[in-house]
Amino acid sequence: MSKDIRIKKGLDIKLVGEAEQTTAEINVSGVYAIKPENFHGITPKLTVKIGAEVKAGDSLFYSKSDERILFPSPVSGKVEDIIRGERRKVLEIKIQADATQQFADFGKKEAAKMSGEEVKAHLLASGCWPFVKQRPYDVVANPNQAPKAIFISGYNSAPLAADFDYALKGKEAEIQEAITALGKLTEGKVHVSISKGANLSPFNGVKGAELHGLVGPHPVGNVSTQIAQVNPINKGEVVWVVSAQDLVVIGTLLLTGKFNAKRTIALTGSQFSKPKYVTAYPGATISTLVSDNLNAENSRIISGNVLSGTQVSLEGNLGYYDNQITAIPEGDDYEFFGWNKPVFNKISASRALTFSWMNPRKKYDLNTNTNGEHRAFVVTGSYEEVFPLDIYPMQLLKACMYKDLDEMESLGAYEVAPEDFALTEFICVSKQPHQKILREGLDLMREELG
Repeated sequence: MSKDIRIKKGLDIKLVGEAEQTTAEINVSGVYAIKPENFHGITPKLTVKIGAEVKAGDSLFYSKSDERILFPSPVSGKVEDIIRGERRKVLEIKIQADATQQFADFGKKEAAKMSGEEVKAHLLASGCWPFVKQRPYDVVANPNQAPKAIFISGYNSAPLAADFDYALKGKEAEIQEAITALGKLTEGKVHVSISKGANLSPFNGVKGAELHGLVGPHPVGNVSTQIAQVNPINKGEVVWVVSAQDLVVIGTLLLTGKFNAKRTIALTGSQFSKPKYVTAYPGATISTLVSDNLNAENSRIISGNVLSGTQVSLEGNLGYYDNQITAIPEGDDYEFFGWNKPVFNKISASRALTFSWMNPRKKYDLNTNTNGEHRAFVVTGSYEEVFPLDIYPMQLLKACMYKDLDEMESLGAYEVAPEDFALTEFICVSKQPHQKILREGLDLMREELG
């Protein structure tokens, strides 16, 4: 272990409904939907038409800004429909999956014998490039820029997050092959972070990467926290990021020649009768994954975690990058004089009439109620208590709101992604949408500054 990453600022939100370490195999049949909005900043250009037969790995569309960046079908089947919105914007591509999956063959490769350009070309041609994202801006990486380092987080500290030690068990060969390949794409280091003392982590013993142990509360598992501690981003620099589960897809491609995006999804939250893991492909219909396991009455279903996930319906679809589905009670009830009495059944970063700090291990069954409404964006000093980066969060958010590019630069916008402001949004007494504000600010910077 070369360097531990320790933080003290943050907040662990312990909820009821952690997934049991059992995995159910889900049938592949059904309709899958791939949504270009999952790939932020991409303008799609279609390569298929309704009625086309596709294999898993065949291109569905490519990026208008770079035709080499392909976005593949996660399953084989028939293109059933292409949903468009205003000005014929492509909203989603629906695919009726085959009962037996067929995979496009991209050929087996040995990463150790490939050059950096060969690795890049192979990832682009096979549709694996969208799994490589970049800081700044938290978008699909630009293949024309060289990163100074590549970061992989092997630990997710978000509430009820999937346990990678379990979900990726037995995938050591794929992980090693992918890390070897990614190491060819940068002159710097590949950094891998796991929970300190995680003896069962599939990342233990990886070669060609610098391993870090993580210690502290959420957001210690966020890549931005790790980058800030190990190799901070300056203006003009680029860092690439690959998630742990996507790393397995890349490794499988190299070892077998197949684009196989199958992953292990955690069903979490108090509204599941039996929280557990299931296997699924990106774009799967939510109802096929939760089946009879969900108490659908008065529930909020989220693709992702409760802090940064996306609300979906039973007819909605699993996000392309998500490895978790969360279901918690809908917060459509109100407490009489709730602001004026002691609180025992909620988590709070404040000690004013709240007592969650007295029992840090207690698990809570929280709903989606914001316990207040949108109000003036006031300075409280509370954000800094849960924000571990050396950045002024309140000032950066306000700079994004009044669109001051120089100030956004100087306040560290290059170093962060929307998920880094999930905790500040959670504790915000002003009920401001921090992640939305930052996303709009990053989009403006990318448009104006490149």
